[in-house]
Amino acid sequence: MFLTIALPMMGGLGLFLYGMRLMGDSIERAAGAKLRGILERITSNRVVGMLVGVAFTAAIQSSSACTVLVVSFVNSGLMTLYQAAGVILGANIGTTVTSQLVSFNLSEIAPIFLIIGVLCSMFSKNAMVRKIADIVTGFGVLFLGLSQMSGTMSVMKDDPLVKEILGSLTSPIIAIIVGTVLTAIIQSSSVTVSILLLMANQGLLEVPICLYVILGCNIGACMSALLAGIAGNKDAKRAALIHLVFNILGTIIMYIILMFAMDYVVMLLNAISENPGRMIANAHTIFKVFQVAVLLPFTTYIVNITYALVPGEDEGIGYRAQFKLQYIGSSVIFSPATAVVDAIKELNRMASLASENINRAMNALITLDEDDINEVYEVEKNINFLNHSITNYLVKINQTNLPVDDLRQIGALFHVANDIERIGDHAENVADAAKARIERGANFSPKAQREMGELLDMVNLIVQYAIEIFSNDSDEHMKDVEELEDKIDIKEREIQDNHIQRLQNNECTPEAGMIFSDIISGLERVADHATNIAFAIRDSELEDTTLKQAVNR
Repeated sequence: MFLTIALPMMGGLGLFLYGMRLMGDSIERAAGAKLRGILERITSNRVVGMLVGVAFTAAIQSSSACTVLVVSFVNSGLMTLYQAAGVILGANIGTTVTSQLVSFNLSEIAPIFLIIGVLCSMFSKNAMVRKIADIVTGFGVLFLGLSQMSGTMSVMKDDPLVKEILGSLTSPIIAIIVGTVLTAIIQSSSVTVSILLLMANQGLLEVPICLYVILGCNIGACMSALLAGIAGNKDAKRAALIHLVFNILGTIIMYIILMFAMDYVVMLLNAISENPGRMIANAHTIFKVFQVAVLLPFTTYIVNITYALVPGEDEGIGYRAQFKLQYIGSSVIFSPATAVVDAIKELNRMASLASENINRAMNALITLDEDDINEVYEVEKNINFLNHSITNYLVKINQTNLPVDDLRQIGALFHVANDIERIGDHAENVADAAKARIERGANFSPKAQREMGELLDMVNLIVQYAIEIFSNDSDEHMKDVEELEDKIDIKEREIQDNHIQRLQNNECTPEAGMIFSDIISGLERVADHATNIAFAIRDSELEDTTLKQAVNR
């Protein structure tokens, strides 16, 4: 009898979990970058943040996935804790959409969704159509699993042992603990509540005890965010705790109400729908909406509680820290939806190092300060470490479930890492030139020093614009970069011509002349690499558009 019930039940649960995962992952791949863009543009208005949280979670069918994403956003600096609080509260409402869908019992048409999704996925050549097909397939698999679980539970209700075990679940506190533990294990309140409403439909559990289990499900749903927050910085930990504190406070409020007004709550649910499954789904939604309505005005206090639970600030490693990754790596949160964003931030940090090192090297070239020369070499080692680590990270995330729009940028990011590393190499070349000056006793004329300074100012400006364009995905200085690139080419030729004239007039020694010419050429190449960085993402988008047009023709 056990195998007759347990195996089909586990199979149905497996299909349900896989369907939810397939739907969520496919939605993130199809629209993850756009959804992320919406979250990034959230204002400090807590109501707007809450509404976005509702919509976002309803779309990806998982409050756990939404809160983990929000935690990773906070960890990456894309969102403040106060913005995160509103989204997390909204996610708690959005997660009830799944149980509402389940309560309508769409199992009979699940095979239709399944066959449509599979056929489109197999025969369509359009990538976006295949992603949407995967979403439809996931929807069909989800309800196929529900159908199997529901059929198994119809057998369970006739088993005396099952009736005895479930009938003994009468304590509200035990019911809350059961809901918490089960949801923490499954890591999805949507799944637990869906199973709960199936059991209520089959008469295996009474509605009042199910309401207490729902309260426990809400607390257990915080496990995913808490696990994600462990790897993050202190603000990421606080963001995870916002979810936990909200659900604990919400559970306490609802527990008090149910203890004194259970009959009235059941009467209200029964007035909306007499179907036990619909009553559970409606209770889940009503509880969440009520909790958010009560606690939304107090989000500032909830955030302050998390500051008390996680006091202090992170020790900032800064962009100059040696041989440490700040935004990517094993010690920080990994989320496919923010993986490319984190890589860009790490590349931006690497670019700042390279830009600073060029100026340090140029200063050492004039002052012949050996401490500056040695520091150039040390920073170059750090740049090489970052280049190697970021490149490995890009290889790794290229094999994960990245949003489609982000996946297109990976190739461009490899090129950006290489261009930044080449800028670092030019700084090292300048340091070598400074050492050569010391060894050979070569001197630059005041005019040569002035010309190097003028070219360096232009190069610094184009590097600054390039980093801003790349890190902010902005077009603001794109035209400036194009114009500066042309001006730098003209300036480099002009300086080289002047240099040749000085050599012919014996105003410059051959030893100093060789060093000077190499430095000017090197600075011009730094400008070329900066231009590559500025246009990297845009060029990858143009290539993708061209490829699409070719395929469509």
